[in-house]
Order: sequence, then C-alpha cells, then structure tokens
Amino acid sequence: MESFKQIAAQYEPMIHKIMNNLNIYKNKDEFFQLGLISLWEAWKKFDSEKGKFVTYAFSYVKGKMLKELTIQTSYDQQCVYPEEEFWGLIEAPHGSEPIPINNLFSICSTLTANQKKWVIYTFQFEISVQEIAAKEKVSLSAVKAWRHGAREKLKAYNFKDGRLEDFLI
Repeated sequence: MESFKQIAAQYEPMIHKIMNNLNIYKNKDEFFQLGLISLWEAWKKFDSEKGKFVTYAFSYVKGKMLKELTIQTSYDQQCVYPEEEFWGLIEAPHGSEPIPINNLFSICSTLTANQKKWVIYTFQFEISVQEIAAKEKVSLSAVKAWRHGAREKLKAYNFKDGRLEDFLI
C-alpha cells in the first residue's frame, strides 16, 4: 500500500468535495483537518477484501464530518448570544434608586463633556445607550465610545458602596 502522504494528496479533492456537498462554510480549515484525520483512520482500518478504498474512505470521511456538524449545531443551539439591545434593557443591580447628582458631579471632574453626559444620563436618569443617542442626536457608536472612555477613567476610583463599580464592569 502507498504512504499516507500520497493518499492524502490523492484524496484531497475528495475531502473538498465532501465539504462543498455538506455546505461547510465556517471553520473550513478545521473540517479539512478533520477530513485528513478521518482519511488516515480509514487508511489504517481499511480491509481490501471488503471493497474499494475509495468507497470506504468517502463514506468514512463524510460520516465523521456529519457527526462533527451535528455536534457543532447542537452546541450552537444551546448557546445564546444576546443582541446589544438586551444588555441595555437589563435592570441595574442597585434597584431603581438613582445616584445623587452631587455625587455624580464630584466623580466626573476628569471626564470630557460627552463622557459626563453618559454618566449623568445613565446613573441619574437611568437612560439606555439607545435613548441617549436619540436624545443627543448622535450615533449609537458615539455614545458607546463615550461610555467606554468614561468607564476607563472611572475605574481608577475606588467607590466604597460598590454601586458605581457594578456599571463599570
């Protein structure tokens, strides 16, 4: 029998054909590697008395890829990746009591004007990022940039009650 390098070179188009037939478009490199490993396993297990290697290799490789697709599909169905809107709708952990405005002004001394707006809207008025963007007539990404900058600067502070820290995570 031939060496596996020769087998791999000979059957590489078959692996690509199986991947195309199964409509594999994500993780192509991983599936190609799985195809090579499956081909090697088929090469080791093949019994020439039972039929042709091509038929055995094709069904073995395709079966392994189908099994992996089933596993990945099952995993993807069990995992939920919420949209950005979801995070804006989650209720704050400190309840409905807003932080006093005087406390907010005292911690905002190092922030830019827009970062201060984000802090005030978020902690005093409990307005979501989407609502801030609409109110200020700016893009959603602009408000997210304000939030990111404010969080980075405010992380330097050590808040005793821990309430503001919850929003900075």
